[in-house]
Amino acid sequence: MLIDMLSKAVQISILIFVVSSMLAMGSALTVAQIIDPLRNVRLIVLTLLANFVLMPLVAVALVKILRIDAQLGDGLLLLGCAAGAPFLPKLAQFAKGNVAFAVGVMVLLMVITVGYLPVVLPLLLPGVSIDPLKIAQSLVLSMLLPLAAGLALKAYYGELAARVKPALDWISSASFIIMLVLITVANIGKIIEVFGTRAILAGLLFLALGFGIGWLFGGPGDDTRGVLGLATAQRNVSAALLVGSEMFSNPKVVVMVLVVAIVGNLTLVPLSRALANRQSTVAQS
Repeated sequence: MLIDMLSKAVQISILIFVVSSMLAMGSALTVAQIIDPLRNVRLIVLTLLANFVLMPLVAVALVKILRIDAQLGDGLLLLGCAAGAPFLPKLAQFAKGNVAFAVGVMVLLMVITVGYLPVVLPLLLPGVSIDPLKIAQSLVLSMLLPLAAGLALKAYYGELAARVKPALDWISSASFIIMLVLITVANIGKIIEVFGTRAILAGLLFLALGFGIGWLFGGPGDDTRGVLGLATAQRNVSAALLVGSEMFSNPKVVVMVLVVAIVGNLTLVPLSRALANRQSTVAQS
């Protein structure tokens, strides 16, 4: 009974986190802010190649090379297919990168993820029972519609959007913490077991390779190179948790997503600060 209640609470907290994050994001943006940075066709093509071709391949390669548990591998592959992290603009701001480009890329990757996951995931995981229509429905209802609602609020009721944005940010942050706590409590045994596997190493390598691919593809400008590195490394944990909790019965899938999310928070924020210091040094020289 307790486990069932915790599982239900986890799903509710994930939904609140995703919806509030999307509403908060949309209430701070305009359509022009999203579209303008996407005019560089070459850079956008490389962004899509990095996030939707190379990162799934990186996940598959790491699972095979490190021989990690199949369910943990499913979680890593799920992250490999889920791009467009809502936290990207904040990382770009930390890194003193091109924030406008970060916003445009984030929304583009997020929108494509909604259509990409339901099609590609069943092909990559043929032995897993996945309902593509249910994945698409969940992502559209919980991510795209709240984002569109936030954009509409910003466009037509700008003052109201400015007033509710802090409250939405607070709800998003609080629900994220609650979600992490609930997932940890509900899966404490599985999380402890992860320390005896190569899952954390896989997560670290996954993030490092993602950043390297994005950095390589994001040139020649340092402001876009760093942003694309962060965009490729920082996966869409919101979408991965949503799909992982609804489509996979084994909790190890969600645990792997959580492990990579924690490792990402511990590594990418300091990395963003280091990029900012690099930018300052280059500007002074």
